[in-house]
Parts: sequence; C-alpha cells; structure tokens
Amino acid sequence: MQRVVVVGTTGAGKTTFGRALARELKTIFIELDALHWQSDWTPAPDFTAQVKQALKAECWVIDGNYNNQVQPYIFARADTLIWLDYSFGTKLWRLFKRTCRRALFREALWNGNTETFTKAFLSRESIFVWFFRTHWKQRRRYEKLLSKLPGHLTVYRMYRPAEAEGLLSALVN
Repeated sequence: MQRVVVVGTTGAGKTTFGRALARELKTIFIELDALHWQSDWTPAPDFTAQVKQALKAECWVIDGNYNNQVQPYIFARADTLIWLDYSFGTKLWRLFKRTCRRALFREALWNGNTETFTKAFLSRESIFVWFFRTHWKQRRRYEKLLSKLPGHLTVYRMYRPAEAEGLLSALVN
C-alpha cells in the first residue's frame, strides 16, 4: 500500500481511519474536506487543482468521496481502496457523537469552520439531513463502482470497525 483512498458514507470514520493508516504507513494524510472547505463553509474554487497537486506525492492516504469532482483522478493514482461499509446504525451513532462533540467544544475544523447545534440539528443544511438523504444512494453507488474499478486497485471492504482495526494491526506486524 503506497497510495490509499479511504471511502464511505458520512459518519463511517474515513478521516479517523485514514489518519491512523497514514501513521502506520508513515506517509502523508490528505483530507479532502480540508482542501474543499474554505472559511465560512465556502467551497474552494481551485479544489480539483489542489487535489491533483496533492496526488503528485509518491505515497499518501486520502479520505473522502467528492465523487464526480476528483474521484477519477484519485482512483487513477491509487493502488488501494478501502471502503468503510459499516452498518447504518454504527455510522449514525458515530455521526451523532462526532457532531455533538464538535458543536459542544466548538472544535475548529477546516479553515476555522465550526459546527453548531442549530445548524447540525435544526437546519436544512444539517449533517443529519445530508446523512439521511445520501446514505443509501452513496452505498449503492459504491456497490456498483466496485465492479467497475480499475484493475490495478486492491480493494478492501470493511463491514465492521473491528475489521478495519484488524487491517491496521496487520500493517504493524
């Protein structure tokens, strides 16, 4: 594994797993959300260019979806794809805990952006609205995608967090 893409629906734990994997592989971690979101939750106009530049590194772990915008470039350079395909309940619970923690402690995310309880729970822009609107569609999309991926990609589909932890452990030994 030299160039790894970690994908999954909202709440799967792509960033947490990706950072841990990058640590184990002793390589850089590229977080697509950090490249995509400018201050005040404004999308970066040069997002695709930033991703292409980041992909020039010899080795990396990258997380995120951004399906039509940058996935073709990422998949062309990656040698490994890890799909965190956990249960709906696992992802929803993780999303709930993460969102509450971020809002409660006003955690700074990308470029100073923060999540608030109001936006997270009482807004049309809620991450939970996004989760419920996109979860099944994204999951079906990845199911189809697996059969059409470039042949050079090694694919790991993780159904439970314990499987992903096992993969990380195997890399250490």
